[in-house]
Amino acid sequence: MALLDQRVVLVTGGSTGIGRATARILASEGATVIIADVQDDEGANTVAAITQSGGHAEYLHVDVGDFAAVEAAVATLVERHGALHGAFNNAGIEGPTAKILDLAPAEWERVIRVNLTGVYHCMKAEIAQMVKQDGGGSIVSTASAAGLIGIPGAAGYNSAKHGVVGLTKTVALEYAARNIRVNAVCPGFIETPMLGRVTEASAKIREQMIGATPMKRVAQPEEIGDAVAWLLSARSSYVTGVALPVDGGWVAQ
Repeated sequence: MALLDQRVVLVTGGSTGIGRATARILASEGATVIIADVQDDEGANTVAAITQSGGHAEYLHVDVGDFAAVEAAVATLVERHGALHGAFNNAGIEGPTAKILDLAPAEWERVIRVNLTGVYHCMKAEIAQMVKQDGGGSIVSTASAAGLIGIPGAAGYNSAKHGVVGLTKTVALEYAARNIRVNAVCPGFIETPMLGRVTEASAKIREQMIGATPMKRVAQPEEIGDAVAWLLSARSSYVTGVALPVDGGWVAQ
């Protein structure tokens, strides 16, 4: 039996990058994957790639910063499939690189809205559904290595990702007795469109990132997806409240 056979899993931010790679892995492991995103064309392409490979996937346009939209998405997928067994709360943006004196309040609010409030919205709607079901569920959210250490010039992003780690631990404790597991992955430098945008101005920045990583390479998004699949599966049945670095050893230094 596949790792996630007959599981219904919601993936936010599933149109590109880590979300796309993870959605494809989850589908290959037997899950029915519902991709929620605002990048409609990319989302349709991801669904097409999954279905062409023999998997099951659907797309919903969802802004995670809008709680009503997230609630509606969960209601829609439950109406179609009967349950929500797992979720990967992955939607996120990088925000500007700026010291706090140069970080505009509107930019702060934009990053927090998607990267932290969006995760709160998703957890709230997902857990409300999982509590109704027998058998609990598993939730994984994307934090970051930047949720475990400080990085100058990333006040909004760092704060949001630290918040995701704290939210993960708190909610894991609140619902452990209901067999709802809540964990986070903390990626380091991953080969994604987001990394491309961060490093496009300078090859030196990319070289510095690789130099700061003990494994001396950037990871592929599938390496995060494999960790997420494990955390969503019964093979991690006694794991909850964990913020798992998948970073080539970066934060171990």
